[in-house]
Amino acid sequence: MDFEHNARSQELQASLLTFMEERVYPSERVYADQIKAQEDPHVQPPVMEELKREARTRGLWNLFLPDERYGAGLGNLDYAPLAEIMGRSPLAPEATNCAAPDTGNMEILLEFGTEEQKDRWLKPLLEAEIRSCFGMTEPQVASSDPTNLQSTIVTDGDDYVINGRKWWTSGAADPRCKVCLFLGRSNPEGDKYLQHSLVLVPMDAPGVNVVRTLPVFGYDAGHGHCEIAFEDVRVPRTNLLGQEGGGFLIGQARLGPGRIHHCMRAIGMAERALELMCRRAHARTAFGIPLSKQGVIRDWIAEARIAIEQARLLTLKAAWMMDTVGKENARMEIAAIKVAAAELATWVIDRAIQVHGGAGVSDDFPLAMMYAHARTLHIVDGADEVHKMVIAREELRRWA
Repeated sequence: MDFEHNARSQELQASLLTFMEERVYPSERVYADQIKAQEDPHVQPPVMEELKREARTRGLWNLFLPDERYGAGLGNLDYAPLAEIMGRSPLAPEATNCAAPDTGNMEILLEFGTEEQKDRWLKPLLEAEIRSCFGMTEPQVASSDPTNLQSTIVTDGDDYVINGRKWWTSGAADPRCKVCLFLGRSNPEGDKYLQHSLVLVPMDAPGVNVVRTLPVFGYDAGHGHCEIAFEDVRVPRTNLLGQEGGGFLIGQARLGPGRIHHCMRAIGMAERALELMCRRAHARTAFGIPLSKQGVIRDWIAEARIAIEQARLLTLKAAWMMDTVGKENARMEIAAIKVAAAELATWVIDRAIQVHGGAGVSDDFPLAMMYAHARTLHIVDGADEVHKMVIAREELRRWA
């Protein structure tokens, strides 16, 4: 295995690190203050537009796309360190137009979209003129098994009629969110994995109603995680992505690269938390001894460094395998990194909070918000238990 990043990736890493230090970290407090001053916390504050303009000027735009016509032209392995760097701040992915769920949606549109669909939706997404959401998870079923989904897509002449209720539809509260990639049951009598289709639904279509946003541990700023009702929504059949009945497989294909992105960003969060923990340990004294000399604190710091290096190497291996032997042959590694990265980020951030004491759970530091995000990683894009089931099944198959 060769984890050496190519020259283009190394160049972008250096540029991105400079951008983070000069513009992103200093903007975090400005962003938070501007959000608090707004009536709607889901509207993009002015400082984000400034960061986007600066990122584009520096050539830090659409870095996740391997297609050189639209992005940086990097494979999973060479994009991975960029995702880690961006994971150190919640502002960086959007500032560079590398934020979920738009990243996965753009990848789907690029691979499966018609020319008409690309003109209408992909081009403005690439320019960050609009945002998008992905409607999969439903409140009435265990969505860890996407074959459970009950929302319906019924053919009516040249149209589809869509009914269902989705929730945790990230990004839908942003007024710039203009399209939902909706996964619903279109072929109820078909094979278990060929019953669902993926359809492009404009957010302003009659019958689309954003019911509410769902705060995560009390955090509701940003683009929102929404519950959405779809009631007799009518869209043309030309809004189908890929083949009818192919929605489940397209959705699964979307998750492979996305998990690399999630996991490397989680490692970036852990690195930032470890840095904050070390700085705090040097700055505080308890019982006449600096925290940095307390045995338990040193143990946490050492354990954090070991765990970060382990998770990074495992994620890079998964990225390397995806580039060399394909996603299907890297299934176990992809499942493993999803579990390992979530555990790593949650553990390191939790210890960093402990070292900060009361300050750690305040808004004076980013740790509380980082913890809220890290804890959700145990659930999103497949719960830990589902990924462990995949790993165990593959391991047992070797010895059957």
